Amino acid sequence: MEKSKGPQFLKYCIPIIDTLKELGGSGQPKEVTDAVIDRMKISEKEQAETNKNGGSRVRNQIAWARFYLVKAEYIDASKRGVWALTVNGRSARLTPSGTLTLFKDVQSKFPAKGGKTSKGEDGVEKPAPIDSAQEDRTGKTLLDVLQSLSPSGFERVSQRLLRESGFERVTVTGKSGDGGIDGHGILQVNPFVSFTVLFQCKRYVGVVSASQVRDFRGAMVGRADKGIIITTGTFTTEAAKEARRDGAPPIELVDGESLVKMFERLELGVKPITVFEIDEAFFQEYG
Repeated sequence: MEKSKGPQFLKYCIPIIDTLKELGGSGQPKEVTDAVIDRMKISEKEQAETNKNGGSRVRNQIAWARFYLVKAEYIDASKRGVWALTVNGRSARLTPSGTLTLFKDVQSKFPAKGGKTSKGEDGVEKPAPIDSAQEDRTGKTLLDVLQSLSPSGFERVSQRLLRESGFERVTVTGKSGDGGIDGHGILQVNPFVSFTVLFQCKRYVGVVSASQVRDFRGAMVGRADKGIIITTGTFTTEAAKEARRDGAPPIELVDGESLVKMFERLELGVKPITVFEIDEAFFQEYG
């Protein structure tokens, strides 16, 4: 079997393309990433490993692989976040040595800005995030702000988010030793149907495992119809499967990426701004 050379993230290029083909040519970032992790049988222990910024190392490397596939025009650079194969991507038959060639070709095309190149893992050009998060002028993201809150502060801002999302009677218990339950509320679906919901807030920089989901479910059994775990970190694929396990009370998982999108959609704690970029092509005929 041919061994992969070059940066470690290149090993994800082929699985990303194969996964997108199986999904019909496109998929949401999380959907594709989870499927790649399953395809490669990456252990929960490896999924829990973090990089120096506290994010998932595996997911970060998959984002790097996607970045290079976009630059090589195998994946479309969708502005809406969807990962979609281009014509080249749909017909691609990459090999490990081919991904190394792809990497070198893309690297050779990076323009140096001001004589400097933004470098990251393995000393290569830094990729854009999987999905953009609100970022202020100092470069601080909304996720950075949420992770910097105190545990009680994160519980209270989660309470506000649930209220803004339509939950009623949302209460933060503020108790320790309650099986990890941080609060409860009621979701009124219609005049006839409502659900009692328990929630747990994890102000994490790391990964939430399947065992933590099981522990939370054990604490909520007999006390609520549904559960929600809100974290600024991520969940392992095993945690996601455990949350939806047949025959067990369902648990909704809200990771850092989803959390940011919720705040943005509600314009809660963030202010929308408009940025204009010059369209050079428009002015060419007037040159």
